[in-house]
Amino acid sequence: MSQRVVVIGGGVIGAACAHYLLKSGHSVEIIEQNEFGRGCSHANCGYVCPSHVLPLAQPGAVRGAMKALLSPNSPFTIRPRFDPALWGWLLRFARRCNRRDMLAAGDAIKALLMSSRALYDELFRIESFDAEWETRGLVLVFQTPKAMELYAETNRLLRERFDMGAVRFDGDALEKLEPALKNGLAGGWHYPGDAHLRPDKLLASWRTNLESRGAAIHEHCEFQGLDRDNGRWIVKTSGESLKASSIVVATGAWTPLLRRHLGCAVPIQPGKGYSITMARPGVCPILPMLFEEHRVAVTAMRSTYRLGSTMEFAGYDSTLNSRRLELLRTGAAHYGFRRG
Repeated sequence: MSQRVVVIGGGVIGAACAHYLLKSGHSVEIIEQNEFGRGCSHANCGYVCPSHVLPLAQPGAVRGAMKALLSPNSPFTIRPRFDPALWGWLLRFARRCNRRDMLAAGDAIKALLMSSRALYDELFRIESFDAEWETRGLVLVFQTPKAMELYAETNRLLRERFDMGAVRFDGDALEKLEPALKNGLAGGWHYPGDAHLRPDKLLASWRTNLESRGAAIHEHCEFQGLDRDNGRWIVKTSGESLKASSIVVATGAWTPLLRRHLGCAVPIQPGKGYSITMARPGVCPILPMLFEEHRVAVTAMRSTYRLGSTMEFAGYDSTLNSRRLELLRTGAAHYGFRRG
């Protein structure tokens, strides 16, 4: 039976939910407090990576995080403040930094990632989206032999437990795989099943597609609460109220702020990442890469070039820290790119 569905949140998850709801015959309205397809869905590195199967909560993660907090150039930081929700979340995170919980989470994450990867393949096969979709895999690049060998243990786990093993490229072999890198790097691990796209173009294409199929998108429309009327939902917003048979909440890191309306607490903490988008350099990488020792991600898209990463627990502060942007540039400089 066709229903009228209101999707709260106009990011990639809200867009995807609207897409498949329309395919199922439902009518859809999307409300977005800012602009559709912006925020986290706009300027990330565009990775669609089944290889990212392990959670951040791993054995040794707490020790590594504490060490990182003592470094002024660390890609990880926590802005000091009184925030019981944050410290409670960090405590729960620390309790899960063990092998048993890591593997259990990895099993669940794998199912999600493999489904996502297959759905993207289907989406670009069926729809005429202009999103620069590429299926060249992802390379984890290591500067030092010690780090390269340490990662061999992780890759062994990924291969044996999750069937996600990479192809190893040492020294000169890595240079042949990715000629844009500097000489003298220890090596890298190539995960051929990974893919990437340009996220802002994906969301622009998805918007055109959704609106052509009858979806209504309400921008600068803030969610303000829920009511019930004769078995139907009334979604109260900063604009007009919307009636719906069902509601999808796709608000990402903003979800904890809806606790009063949802009637439950959602244990999510916002983490701020940074990216720099620029013109493609004269010597441009072929493959997307992660520089593991400096925590910098590189994506060379068809029309642009992007550096990204860092994790800053700063609450809902959306201001930019120029020093953290500079960490992306200096981190990438350790690896490339050779001129000529």
